[in-house]
Amino acid sequence: MTEIWGPVLALLARILMAFAFAFWVPLAWAWFEDGHELLWVWSTSFGITFGSGWWLWQRTRAYRRELVARDGFLLVNLVWVVLTAYAALPLLFTVPDIRLSVAYFEAMSALTATGATALSGLDNLPVSANIWRCFLQLIGGLGIMLLVVAVLPLLGLGGMQLYKAETPGPMKDTKFTPRIAETARGLWGVYFIFSAACLLAYRWAGMSWADAFMHMCTTMGLGGLSSHDASFGHWNSAQLEWVAVVFMSLAGISFVRYFVVLRSLSLRPLTHDREIRTYLSTLLVSVLLVAVLLGVHGVYDHFPDALRASAFHVVSLATTTGYASTDYTQWPTLIPVLLMFLGCFASCAGSTGGGIKMVRMVLLIKQARRELVRIIHPRVVNPVTLGGEVLPASVMNAVLGFMLIYGAATVGLTFLLLLSGLDIVTAFSAVIATVNNIGPGLGEVGPASNFGGLNGFQLWVLSFAMLLGRLELLSVLVLFTGHFWRR
Repeated sequence: MTEIWGPVLALLARILMAFAFAFWVPLAWAWFEDGHELLWVWSTSFGITFGSGWWLWQRTRAYRRELVARDGFLLVNLVWVVLTAYAALPLLFTVPDIRLSVAYFEAMSALTATGATALSGLDNLPVSANIWRCFLQLIGGLGIMLLVVAVLPLLGLGGMQLYKAETPGPMKDTKFTPRIAETARGLWGVYFIFSAACLLAYRWAGMSWADAFMHMCTTMGLGGLSSHDASFGHWNSAQLEWVAVVFMSLAGISFVRYFVVLRSLSLRPLTHDREIRTYLSTLLVSVLLVAVLLGVHGVYDHFPDALRASAFHVVSLATTTGYASTDYTQWPTLIPVLLMFLGCFASCAGSTGGGIKMVRMVLLIKQARRELVRIIHPRVVNPVTLGGEVLPASVMNAVLGFMLIYGAATVGLTFLLLLSGLDIVTAFSAVIATVNNIGPGLGEVGPASNFGGLNGFQLWVLSFAMLLGRLELLSVLVLFTGHFWRR
């Protein structure tokens, strides 16, 4: 076991020490916004995290070798589980009477960019605590491991295995630059360009600098955590909501495509991408449909108001952000169910969104159409294509295998919650919301409430569901197979 764990723990130790410096961001805000009485929270969290990493590094630094695929999967899972525990420390220090299960759930929700919260009284939390919750979503949005891949060459270790284990979507074997580290740095560069633009847009639209920073983090990370219990309903501002719609829509598109656009100085990678065209078409049709339904049912008297509410909530839920400006569960029943359904698949692979991803849905539809044609014409040659290229059978097998496991995981986790005493609507929607990293669900975990009413067992189950969704199930479940541990 030392051969497996030694090199992995050595790298985990370095990642933990690097992660410790993230506490400096809320520490700076605590200095200016909360007064000096909370500085101990962030300095202590930094000391514990960095000290733990240093202690582990001293005991494992002798283990050095090139990472293999098994190491990559093991390290990715360890990073998300361990870093979440350390990320929960400040919440234990700053939130009165908080349970360990709630703190871990909140930290996992932030790092996985899920946006499901179990906390109430957010308006009264210290600014630095809200900054921390939201900043974690900026870090987790594109993937902690992608950042690690960017610096792995400096550590003398290969990063392709980590990139394949962490990067969402079925096209993981594609390389966009000769060196994976260059790809990672390029993606983060694009990510921060958009983040800076989003920050300035929120400030221009009327948010304070603190709120603009926090909501920039949770918009670009498509996480949806807010510093206010009412989320965007706190402002009731059409200007702010339209800014959010624009940047949520942009973040729902693959950042790889933006990277390629910048490298090629051409919009063709965006305009000719089947997944992006389907994504935008789905959003547009859904916004118009929901707006019409809101008007027909008399929820809004004026169509511009219905269109504003529709656009904000459709884009928010479809991109798995999870912002809300009103309790949309009070709308006609079709609408909240449709919003949850869109969150299961609408965002693009390579974006910061969760769910199945639009490219998988496109491939599934193509495969279904192919099978229908084969029923009528058994000898016809009708391969599945994407972007004009015939996809190998291995890609379709991977997609079908993913969908089978996705369905089984959703059903299994729902049964666990039902066993714990939850009603069917709350249990099923909570699993859908966490596995797909959407955030709010329906029933007891709808947008007008939160996950704080759930017991410890239920929160631990949903924390695991968020991890499954963020690492796209297979990267987690492979650890539970006997073949993974055989030498």
